[in-house]
Amino acid sequence: MKPTISETVRKSISQSPSRSNTEADRLTDFMMLAQRSCLLDLSNDLNKGKVSYAQFFLLGYLDDQDSLTMTDIAKKMGHSTAAATGLVDRLQKLGYVSRVHAEDDRRKILVRISDEGRALVQSLRKSLVQGVTNMMSQMDESDRHSLPVRGLNGSR
Repeated sequence: MKPTISETVRKSISQSPSRSNTEADRLTDFMMLAQRSCLLDLSNDLNKGKVSYAQFFLLGYLDDQDSLTMTDIAKKMGHSTAAATGLVDRLQKLGYVSRVHAEDDRRKILVRISDEGRALVQSLRKSLVQGVTNMMSQMDESDRHSLPVRGLNGSR
């Protein structure tokens, strides 16, 4: 039988003599397990939408904004404007974003997420939430309540 998340986290902590069994240690182990699991699932889902991690993160930024300039995108992504332009080009070809001229300055190009892009972000986010929910359901109640993250256990 596959060990639960709680058992895996406890085993990881007990096998590492340099770590104490603090809430921070347990949260870190949970985050590392969640990240590994979620990234594998996310990778499969991204392949279905023909989107890279960088493109998904950009869509996430755009989903939270009305629009962004290419300079804003480059700064948020930590890329050059040329690299940001390439990301936007590929997303535009897939129908996930559009470019529009700013009303106050026709020289300025704004990038907006399309309805298809928004639907993709929401679908992928829903999948990530389900993965974390599944992992948390494998944890003991005491471990879930010890997660020092606001809102995860309903009491903080």
